[in-house]
Amino acid sequence: MAGMGKRLRPHTLTTAKPLLPIAGKPIVQRLVEDIVSISNQKVDEIAYVVGRFGDAVEKHLISVAENLGAKGTIHYQDQALGTAHAILCAKSALTGPVTVAFADTLFRADFKLDTSGDGVLWVQKIEDPRQFGVVVLDENGVITEFREKPLEFVSDLAMIGIYYFNDGEKLGSELQYLIDNKIMNSGEYQLPDALRNMVKKGAKFLPGTVQDWMDCGNKDAMVDTNTKYLGYNRDKNWVSDDLKSENSVVIQPCYIGKNVILKNSVVGPCVSIGDGSIVESSVIKNSIVLPSASLHGVNIVNSMIGNSAVVIGKAAEYSLGDFSVIKD
Repeated sequence: MAGMGKRLRPHTLTTAKPLLPIAGKPIVQRLVEDIVSISNQKVDEIAYVVGRFGDAVEKHLISVAENLGAKGTIHYQDQALGTAHAILCAKSALTGPVTVAFADTLFRADFKLDTSGDGVLWVQKIEDPRQFGVVVLDENGVITEFREKPLEFVSDLAMIGIYYFNDGEKLGSELQYLIDNKIMNSGEYQLPDALRNMVKKGAKFLPGTVQDWMDCGNKDAMVDTNTKYLGYNRDKNWVSDDLKSENSVVIQPCYIGKNVILKNSVVGPCVSIGDGSIVESSVIKNSIVLPSASLHGVNIVNSMIGNSAVVIGKAAEYSLGDFSVIKD
């Protein structure tokens, strides 16, 4: 989770992308909790590969791991040298069975880890594979090839950024081989190159499938993922008990944090509102409002409003950064 998140600016100018919220929790926390929930093995350690996010963020990440019964460790990638290099930054954690996940995607699935092969690569069938890395299967359903953004059709099974390896040490050795021999792609060390070498040496990787793959790469994707995530969890009450609501309606599913004030407003469906926000004389649908925002007299949809932002009297679709102010 050490990337810069350029496609999600202005929100990532002040907050690392994996720390932006989906239904009130950081993306990475949702991802970690979901992976642990489907693991049929005890998770001993959760290792985060990060940029320099600061002590407060690191303490929060450690607490997420500890609340799941695991040790949390922090590892730094100070240079953007690719996915293989990022994983190797957490070399001390590459022991025994290992799950690797990129913290900009969420998933919905009902499966257990298949440990019969050397690993599992989760995939999703897509309409246009030219924008993704894909895998090719043989007649037995074993992965034989990895292709990055193929211009001609070879497969429609896109890698979603979640991988399981039975032998973390073996993965670490292959990643180190790339770096020792300067095997790079577009100036970076890439995980698929290590996977190719492992397959050539006889490793058996199986495809895992998910019911839904929810991207968090840009504002529209974030809002869409927030909408889906709320919908999948509509049976849960994610409206805080201390909501102060005056002549207002909340249309579920929604997430509403602590100390939120609603006046003369309609919120929902599929809206997340962070702690301490104020919404007055407004209509909000399919949007994410971060903590301490103030919305007055607005009608918004498919929007993302930053921390402590203020919007007064405007009907529009927004991607508004932290502490921004818009007045009619």
